[in-house]
Amino acid sequence: MKARSQPPAGHAARLTVDLDAIAANWRTLRDRHGAPTAAVVKADGYGLGAIPIAARLYAEGCRHFFVAHLAEARAVRPAIPSAFLAVLNGLPPGAADAFLDDDIAPVLGTLAEIDDWASSCRARGRSGAAMLHVDTGMNRLGLPEADVALGANPDRLRGIDLRYVMTHLVSSEAPEQPVNAAQHARFASACAHFPHVPTSFANSSGIFLGDAFRSDLARPGAALYGINPTPGRANPMAPAVTLHARVLQLRDLRAGDSVGYNATFTAAAPMRLAVAGIGYADGWLRSHSNRGAAFFDGVRLPLVGRVSMDLTTYDASAAPHLRPGDWIELIGPHCTPDDAAEAAGTNGYEVLTALARRCERIYTPA
Repeated sequence: MKARSQPPAGHAARLTVDLDAIAANWRTLRDRHGAPTAAVVKADGYGLGAIPIAARLYAEGCRHFFVAHLAEARAVRPAIPSAFLAVLNGLPPGAADAFLDDDIAPVLGTLAEIDDWASSCRARGRSGAAMLHVDTGMNRLGLPEADVALGANPDRLRGIDLRYVMTHLVSSEAPEQPVNAAQHARFASACAHFPHVPTSFANSSGIFLGDAFRSDLARPGAALYGINPTPGRANPMAPAVTLHARVLQLRDLRAGDSVGYNATFTAAAPMRLAVAGIGYADGWLRSHSNRGAAFFDGVRLPLVGRVSMDLTTYDASAAPHLRPGDWIELIGPHCTPDDAAEAAGTNGYEVLTALARRCERIYTPA
């Protein structure tokens, strides 16, 4: 990217989110799944802005949304007024009335949560929508196999409008893993206790596992935002995010000069250093230190030294036309979120959800 214009006051990093690309990715996933497809907008839409993203997908026709916490659900509810909105992390003690007041569905994962929700719904004289999470191998949230039959007791469920039975795939991005088939079998066994209740199975990568993993509602998250749901193969999703940082200063180093905290990089020869206004306080991970790169006009600028709180430094020797005030690409056509994640030793989920703490957010189309 080559840009000479001055940035808005107060921002040295900008995150651009392509809402049309996110909508296109949702359509791709919906069509691939061949059945209703939700949008997971937890963690503030994977760090990109849950409210504008949910509003755009709602306009596109998405009618099922998932978040992790009640506070997230309450924040996004006005943008999706008539959509089914569910909280994946369950029903906290004492929270049932808040869920009912805002028409938010808890994803119930224990017998105690089932009993609490049923009792609260009956006390309010209404049937409250909910989902039931059965654990098939993740061993985090969800009803254990031994409790599934107890959870299916009609008396226990009285007052609950049970919309879906769901589970969460452990390793759907690795089709060869036997745990996928094992979870499929366990989920089928659990669902037999709820013969007339729709099911929700596939996440982003699960949509690409084949027809056996199709259900009544898929729940993609990361793929909506351009992260590759099929690692090792071509990414079927459209890129939806770019991240740029402004060059604050250029410095000429001599051979032997060190860069940044703890002098973890030393110039072997004279070099030109670009100091960019982004750091781990903006969500640019410290684990990028001495790894990865930025790009300017397609020229690769290796990251050298430590990522600090507010600044990151790059070897700009190969870009003599770079000037202070120019913007360099950290995520974009030359470096996808998955590429940035590989450089940082993590995954694309962490790269995106860490961003935007101080970045200017730009949504296109405006």
